[in-house]
Amino acid sequence: MVGIVLISHSGPLAAEVALLASQIGGSEVPLAAAGGTEDGGLGTSPDLVAAAIEAADRGDGVILIPDLGSSVLTARLFADERVVIADVPFVEGAISAVVSAGTGAALPEVLAAAEEARTFRKL
Repeated sequence: MVGIVLISHSGPLAAEVALLASQIGGSEVPLAAAGGTEDGGLGTSPDLVAAAIEAADRGDGVILIPDLGSSVLTARLFADERVVIADVPFVEGAISAVVSAGTGAALPEVLAAAEEARTFRKL
C-alpha cells in the first residue's frame, strides 16, 4: 500500500489533518505526520520527515504532501522514484490521497488522485 506523509510547519496541524484523512479514508492507510520541529516549534525538520517516511513506507512508494514554503524545500530533499511530492492543497490533497491509497491503487494513481484535489470546487 502507498504511504503518505504530511509535512507542515505546525505539528498540531499535520497531526489533525492526518487524523481527519484517516477518519475519512480509512485507518489502514500508512499515514504519518511530520510537523514542526523536534522541540515543538514552528518549522520543518528533515529528521522528522525522514522518520515519517520510514514509518509510512510499506514498499509501494510514499507521497509527500507539504503545506508551504520550507516544507516544500524539505520534501525535495527526499524525492526520488519511490518518494514523490504532491503539489496539492494540504487538506483536500491528503484526503484524496488517503482514499485512493486505501483502494490499493499504485503510486502513480494515488498521486493523480491527490492532484485532482487542485480542481475541486466548493460552490
